[in-house]
Amino acid sequence: MLSKTIDRRDFIKTTAAAGLALGTGSRTAGAKASNELRIALIGGGNQGMVLIDSIQKIPNIRITALCDIWVEYQQRYASNRLNTYGHTHNTYVDYEEMLDKENGRLDAAIVATPDFWHAAHAIACLKAGLHVYCEKEMATNLADARRIVLAARESGKLLQVGHQRRSNPRYLFCYQKLLQEAALLGRITTVNGQWNRSRQDLKTIPARYAISPQTLEKYGYRSMQQFLNWRWYRGLGGGPIVDLGSHQIDIFNWFLNARPISIVASGGTDYYSKDTHEWYDNVMALFEYPTPSGTVRAFYQTLTTNNFGGYYEVFLGDQGSLEISESGARAKVYRDIANAPDWGSWVKQGLLLAPEEEPEPQPQAQLDVRESVPPPSYALPIQSLKPYHQSHLENFFDAIRGKAKLSCPGEVGYETAVTVLKVNEAVEANRPVQFEPQDFEI
Repeated sequence: MLSKTIDRRDFIKTTAAAGLALGTGSRTAGAKASNELRIALIGGGNQGMVLIDSIQKIPNIRITALCDIWVEYQQRYASNRLNTYGHTHNTYVDYEEMLDKENGRLDAAIVATPDFWHAAHAIACLKAGLHVYCEKEMATNLADARRIVLAARESGKLLQVGHQRRSNPRYLFCYQKLLQEAALLGRITTVNGQWNRSRQDLKTIPARYAISPQTLEKYGYRSMQQFLNWRWYRGLGGGPIVDLGSHQIDIFNWFLNARPISIVASGGTDYYSKDTHEWYDNVMALFEYPTPSGTVRAFYQTLTTNNFGGYYEVFLGDQGSLEISESGARAKVYRDIANAPDWGSWVKQGLLLAPEEEPEPQPQAQLDVRESVPPPSYALPIQSLKPYHQSHLENFFDAIRGKAKLSCPGEVGYETAVTVLKVNEAVEANRPVQFEPQDFEI
């Protein structure tokens, strides 16, 4: 199997730019500006970097503490990025040391570490009096996810879970205006969603840049390969259905205003070696949702060997269909020609843009029953031009300042965790698995 190796020249360039002054606790932040929030970032890997890039676009937010155990690469790379954006900060390896030395100097923490560390990091920060933004999935098991929510309640601090579509203006518009107010799709009967991704070979690095075995063991890893590819290992992550699927299955719950009552799922480690990929490399799941209008069946698929179709969600009703994705190129509503009334009034009200040219109706005698006339499509009048995570972070910071309510508080994130973690259980059981109402309660 080919491997994705961190290039030595990139490594040297990155660490040299970061400088030698990046030792643990090497800098002291300056005086706090009015209305400024001081943030700690725990986890400077790929997701941490994405969040740094989004935060730098938000005024009056300063990352003043950075914690990451891979000093030789991730910590220095993230620290250098923070320097570039003008965020004076201290750096740490251990999160407990960070909380001790930064006591009284932070307002909130962002947890962007591997899933199995979320509970320890989030709970410690909440107990230290910090508001917490915790990336999804909340934890690798429901007991830890429940502990995070209880810690937030006990501390009185805010807990935002990183299902960022909940703050995306386009998703909010579709939920509030098209589905709730206009009921544009009629009765929703079916949902489809997928995230297909091309083959991604295991990451490796030259041995001389590896974290020491003692440090790896201290923080729960058996090897550097496991540290770099934690999503594929049981106990560390939940595999692609959790890593990718939780974003979209969360939308199923949200847009349907419902919790599933059963799931049947199939999947396996069919392509990769089970020595390196402990979790399933493909999963197909079918949920059953009870709604006031009737049963909705929701299908979700994730593949890791082919990216055909990318990622999206489709909600199908008896009067129309909504196709939506975090990717801006995919956001349209399709009118069912046979059953839906004219949507001209919705265009006049600004809920939809004028449709693309509708096909001319054909005489019944000329129709071939094997062919399907494509429905007219309507674009949405709202776009989301910000980086994917920026709106969700803004919502978190506004909530801290008392200007907004959280888009995804811990209780909502927990419901999604229940829904998503059940998928792997259903694959293993190889039979339908039921959800009980108490499963969703904390």
